[in-house]
Amino acid sequence: MKRTPNKVQNPPPAFRAARVSRRFAGFLAAFLSLAVSPLPGATGSVRLKELVTLEGVRDNQLMGYGLVVGLAGTGDRRQTIFSAQSLANLLERMGLTVDPTTIQVKNTAAVMVTATLPPFAQPGSRIDVTIAAMGDAPSLSGGILLMTGLKGADGQVYAVAQGPTVLGGFTAGQAANGASVNHPTVSRIPDGAIVERGAPSLNLGSQIHLQLSRGDFATASRVAEAVNKHFGEVAHADNAALISVALPAEYAKRTTEFVAELEALTIEPDAEAVIVVNERTGTIVMGKNVKIAPVAIMQGNLSVEIQTTYDVSQPAPLSSGTTTVTPQTNVAVKQEPARNLMLKEGATVEELVRALSAIGSTPREIISILQNLKSAGALDAELKVI
Repeated sequence: MKRTPNKVQNPPPAFRAARVSRRFAGFLAAFLSLAVSPLPGATGSVRLKELVTLEGVRDNQLMGYGLVVGLAGTGDRRQTIFSAQSLANLLERMGLTVDPTTIQVKNTAAVMVTATLPPFAQPGSRIDVTIAAMGDAPSLSGGILLMTGLKGADGQVYAVAQGPTVLGGFTAGQAANGASVNHPTVSRIPDGAIVERGAPSLNLGSQIHLQLSRGDFATASRVAEAVNKHFGEVAHADNAALISVALPAEYAKRTTEFVAELEALTIEPDAEAVIVVNERTGTIVMGKNVKIAPVAIMQGNLSVEIQTTYDVSQPAPLSSGTTTVTPQTNVAVKQEPARNLMLKEGATVEELVRALSAIGSTPREIISILQNLKSAGALDAELKVI
C-alpha cells in the first residue's frame, strides 16, 4: 500500500512567479505613467481654498443627554437605572410625581446626542444630530428623541434637538438566531436640531491668519508671494504653517469679498518625495518626485522542493511479522542565476518601474527592494510603511 507523495515547495514555481510579476509590474507601470503624466490643460495649480483655513473659523462640537421614547420594547432594561431616573425627572417637571424605583418602562432609552456646529451658523438654522444609546437598549429603531439641549465646551446651549430617529437598518431575532443590519444602537436625525445661539466664530478685522493644512516652508512662501502679487505687499509667512495677511484699505468694509477673492488665488504647492507601502495588501504608491541614485540591483530565485514517499513493508500471511511504513524523503534545491539591473543617476519612477518589470519582481519583492534601496541610501524619498 502506498500513499500519495506530499509536496512542499517554497517559493512558488519560477514560471508562475514570473507570470504574476509581469502582470503586476505592467499594471503598476501603466498606472504610474498615467499618474505622473499631466492631463491636457492641467497646470498643477491649486486654489488657496483647498490648502488653507482661516484661523478661528472652525467647527464647534456639541453634546447633550436626552431620552428616546416610543421604542417597541427595545428600550433600557432594569439594570440601567439612570434612564428611569431621567424619565421620573421629566414627568416631575410636567407635574407628575413618580417613584423611579417603580417605573418599568421598556420603551424608553437614555442616549447621548452629538452634533457639529459649523462656523457662522445663525439662530434658526438647522444641523444634523447623531444619537447613541448609553444603556443596554438593543435598538433605537422607531424612537423619538425628546427635546434635548446641546451644549458646547463652554457649557452654553447652542442648539436644541428633537424628532424621530432614522436608523437605516433593523434587528430581528435574538442571540444566535438573530440578524441585524447596520448598527441598531446609533441613529441620526437629519436637520434634527435648531441653532439657538450663534457660533463663536472669528470677527474679521484688519488682519487675518491663513493656516496651511500641511505645514511646508516652500508652500507657505509661495502663498505669501501669490497674495502679495495680487493685493500688494500685505502678506508674510510667519512660519511653515501660518501666513499673516493685512486687510487692504479698499476692502475695509468688504471683508467677505476679500476672503472670497483670496481663496480663489492659485499656487503650485510643494510636495515632498514619498513612497507609501502597504505590506499587508502589497500596494505601493509613489509620487513623481521620487529619484533613484546610481545603484545596481541583483535578484535571484531559490526554489526548494521536498517530496516524501511512504514505502509499506507487508509481512507474509499468518506470519509473526508486523507491517512497517518507511518514509523516503527527497530534497531538491534549485537556484536560478541572479538577475542584474543598473539604474543611472537621476532615474525616475517610470524607469524604476520598467526596471522592476524587467527582472520579473512580485509585489512583495518590490517592497523588499524599495526597503533595501532606502537602507542603501539610494532612494531619495521618505518610505512610509502602513
